[in-house]
This record gives sequence, C-alpha cells and structure tokens, in this order.
Amino acid sequence: MFKRYTHWNLASVIRVALVGILFGVIYMLLINTVYNSVKLLLTPFGIGPLVDTILSGLWYMAGPIAIYLVPTIGSAVVGETIASMVEMFLGGQWGALTIMEGLIQGAGNELGFFPKKSRYERCSWGSVLLGSFGAHLGGFIPSYFIYGWNHFSVSLQMAMFITGALSSLVFDGVLVKLIMNLLDRALSPEVR
Repeated sequence: MFKRYTHWNLASVIRVALVGILFGVIYMLLINTVYNSVKLLLTPFGIGPLVDTILSGLWYMAGPIAIYLVPTIGSAVVGETIASMVEMFLGGQWGALTIMEGLIQGAGNELGFFPKKSRYERCSWGSVLLGSFGAHLGGFIPSYFIYGWNHFSVSLQMAMFITGALSSLVFDGVLVKLIMNLLDRALSPEVR
C-alpha cells in the first residue's frame, strides 16, 4: 500500500525531490521548447507576450503534485524550487531567475492548502484550484515588473492576466486534480 506521509521523513524528501527532478526535465525539454516555438510564431502578429501567460500554468504543476505525494506544509515550495533548479542547470533560458520564480510559484500554490493540514491531506478541487490561482499570482506579479509588462497597453495587460489565470486553472488546477484522481485510483494511498 502506498503511504502519503503528512510529515517530512526520508521517503517524503525523496518523493518531493523526484517530482522536482521529473518536472524540471519536463519544463526544460518539453514546455520551454513548445513555449519558444509558439512565441516565435505569434510575435510577428504582435501577440507574442500572450504566450508568456497562455502557457504559464504548465510551469506550476510540480507544486501540487508534490503536495499530493507529501501532504504537508512546504511540499509545493520545495518541489517547485527543485524543478526550477533542474530547469536552470539543464540550460533554461531564464537562468538563476528561474529559481526565484519557482520558489514564489510554489509558495503561491501553497495558498490553496495553507494553513490547515486537512486541506493538504484531502487535495480537494477547491484547494487545488485556489492554489493554482495563487501560483498564477506568484508567476504574474514578479514577471510584470521584471519583464516590463507594465509598458504594454492596458488591454494587453488585462488579456495577459486573464489568459494566465485561465492557463493556471486549466493546467495547474484541473489537469493536476485529474492526475491526482488517477493516482488515487491506481495507488489507493493511505494518509499517515
């Protein structure tokens, strides 16, 4: 029987590290490639900045998966930070800034679960979706200032905020919760 430990122990650390490593590789080799290709195609039409937010939810997925496997405070922060470190070390285009972003996005994901331990253990739809919106804010707000999005037209800024929120809700929320449901059926985990 698969056990989901609600405290940090060696098994918890290994699980969160493996989630971070797996997602770091996925972020670097798959998502960054898709992002760069789509941005290259859409930039000549003046909507390249929207790609920054349309796909953003894909980069937030390590956090809630880490929470599912290790339902305790800090899982999303550690999982997402490790994923961002792996992405950076594999040659990610944003360099060391990726680590800061991963840390903030992981903390944003924790908002859906924090402070109640029962929210971490249940991984309900509400917690996952609220966490995905927190990750969106954790990704959008720093990017707004770091990348100068404040220089875009107000309509483009609004479109970017909305598409980022939708991307996060779809990928980091709905898709992750469906993955969690599949893991529940496949593993029949016991929470300890």
